[in-house]
Amino acid sequence: MDRVQIVHENFLRRVAAQDFPAGRAATPGLSGDEAVGLFRAQVLSRALDLQSRVMQSKKQGFYTIGSSGHEGMAAVAHALRPDDIAFLHYRDAAFQIARADQVGGQDMLRDMLLSFACSSEDPTSGGRHKVLGSRRLMIPPQTSTIASHLPKAVGAAHAIGLARRNPPEHRVLAHDGIAMCSFGDASANHSTAQGAINAACWTAVQGVPLPLLFVCEDNGIGISTKTPTGWIKASMSSRPGLAYFEADGLDLFAGFAAAKEAADFVRKHRKPAFLHLRTVRLYGHAGADIATSYLPKAEVEADEANDPLLHSARLLVTSGALGAEDALAIYTQTVDDIAQAAAEVVTRPHLKTASDVMASIVPPKRACAPTNGPSTEARSTLFGSDMAQMDTPQPLSKIINWTLHDLMLAHPETLLMGEDVGRKGGVYGVTQKLQSRFGPARVIDTLLDEQSILGFAIGAAHNGFVPMPEIQFLAYLHNAEDQLRGEAATLPFFSNGQWTNPMVLRIAGLGYQKGFGGHFHNDNSLAVLRDIPGIIIACPSKGSDAAMMLREAHRLAREEQRVVVFVEPIALYPMRDLLEAGDGGWMTTYPASDQRIGLQDVGVHGDGTDLAIVTYGNGHYLSRQAQVDLAAQGINARVIDMRWIAPLAEDAIIAAIGTRPVLIVDECRRTGGQAEGLMALMKESGIAQYARLSAEDSFIATGPAYAATLPSREGIVAAATGLLET
Repeated sequence: MDRVQIVHENFLRRVAAQDFPAGRAATPGLSGDEAVGLFRAQVLSRALDLQSRVMQSKKQGFYTIGSSGHEGMAAVAHALRPDDIAFLHYRDAAFQIARADQVGGQDMLRDMLLSFACSSEDPTSGGRHKVLGSRRLMIPPQTSTIASHLPKAVGAAHAIGLARRNPPEHRVLAHDGIAMCSFGDASANHSTAQGAINAACWTAVQGVPLPLLFVCEDNGIGISTKTPTGWIKASMSSRPGLAYFEADGLDLFAGFAAAKEAADFVRKHRKPAFLHLRTVRLYGHAGADIATSYLPKAEVEADEANDPLLHSARLLVTSGALGAEDALAIYTQTVDDIAQAAAEVVTRPHLKTASDVMASIVPPKRACAPTNGPSTEARSTLFGSDMAQMDTPQPLSKIINWTLHDLMLAHPETLLMGEDVGRKGGVYGVTQKLQSRFGPARVIDTLLDEQSILGFAIGAAHNGFVPMPEIQFLAYLHNAEDQLRGEAATLPFFSNGQWTNPMVLRIAGLGYQKGFGGHFHNDNSLAVLRDIPGIIIACPSKGSDAAMMLREAHRLAREEQRVVVFVEPIALYPMRDLLEAGDGGWMTTYPASDQRIGLQDVGVHGDGTDLAIVTYGNGHYLSRQAQVDLAAQGINARVIDMRWIAPLAEDAIIAAIGTRPVLIVDECRRTGGQAEGLMALMKESGIAQYARLSAEDSFIATGPAYAATLPSREGIVAAATGLLET
């Protein structure tokens, strides 16, 4: 028999007979009216799960993960304030319903049914996914998370403290608020969860305010794999810097008391806490999953006998807050109300076109206070002796450093964070002097964990900051790429543009470092970034371009709420000369502070009509050298620096090419590199003659062969002459 129907009939039969599971008396703390209100939230969550199964069976509803067995989270919601930001586990419908009751005026019954039906009228995602979340309820939407939301919860908690000293223009979290994140016992084992909890502890033991409540909903199993008995308590109860609380989440009163104690601790001490709640999982994991296919029937039935709704009914009846017949009436009336509402909801419209679906990939712009830039006096005080050098040519690293100084001076909400960015000034000195000039609360040395760095940035953006995290080397991004792909980029999409997490992610990358690091410090692949919808990717090659592009990247984040990845070619950081030692041909002066380079602006160098070389980064540097060598052979070339890898400035590139044959010089690998998309663009634009020179599909070696697999000056000349001979 269907386990859903069994649980439903068990509740009806056992409450009518007052055949309740054993348990202790109600713990003080909740009034009768409060307890009944929370019971109603629990019942609504359960009844929605029942209706979602009906809708799916009729092909009127779509994939969802139910909350049955986790209804105790309603008590956690009641223990928090509705302005405490909450990053929820996918089984926390009862939490969201109870929070909606705290603020009033939101019809969660209808809203969730719209989500089940993937209707375009769904107020959270606009029909893109069944998600929990609400802007009004301070719940950022989550999809099927496996702890990937924990790093940003750490960041949001940290940002509450930072905003006390440095309130950003778009701050939304209360100065005395806390952040909360919930997750399952199986997800607690994920490296992302372990990293986030470790980051919270690491931060707390240093005395940095971090008002964060972790809530682990322990139902003892992850899909089909059991959690060892006692594992969560043993592994979490003795963490340095983390207060541990536990309760039976099946007991509405005890769960509230423990949650209130934990939340009060976090709010008072501004330190993280871990609330361990016992729950059960009813109906299996999700969808068509059948628990009895991998669990003994006796275990499944034991969990069903411990239905949290039965425990809540027992506590309400024995405490005198509600009669058994009243509890049954609430349940049956709620089930009927939902069925009636569902009949109308399934007729509501859906997304139909690609443009409908994609409308929220790019977030909406927001109004920002005008910024005229820092005064001459402020800049003179900040830069000191550097002011005298700004009119003389400088290498890429120095100009990026000055740009970061100017941005932080003009925009107090700007934060830098990453490994070694502060006291050391970065591995290559790009962030030198920033911490001494702006302080450790704005230029933050983080622990060595890329997931935590990006999560910190995402969470800080939730409270109005403009984060500029740094990943030390491009290859290190792979430790944390899901924070971009699964969290930062998807938030506007799954919230219908209501939630955003803008940032400018700086990454030192690409190849051509002589004799240093091999593939970990010379990674020449941007493929992992290029296919993330909505991400902007910048790759400057000269100092003046870097300054103007970084200013535009910051504007895009601050005003247009975009996620921008700013890839800085390591080998070009110190580059001074172009053709021969001492010529200073690759250095530039610092551009005026009001100058920027937009997304559709490509760099064009030379008017030669014989050939166009389309390139970027180190390829731009090498192509400018090859341009001179080609001219000596009578071939006059134009070099086009793409500057922006995504979105590709297609019209500007094609206009700059004109009728010329095209050589694409791509320092990334042949497979997955930029050349693949550029060649498709050439074909689609009707350009008759084109070729590519890319890096080999290889990792990069250390030592004399550091550039053996990469395009070279000589290789560009050979490829260009070969193209023109065809």
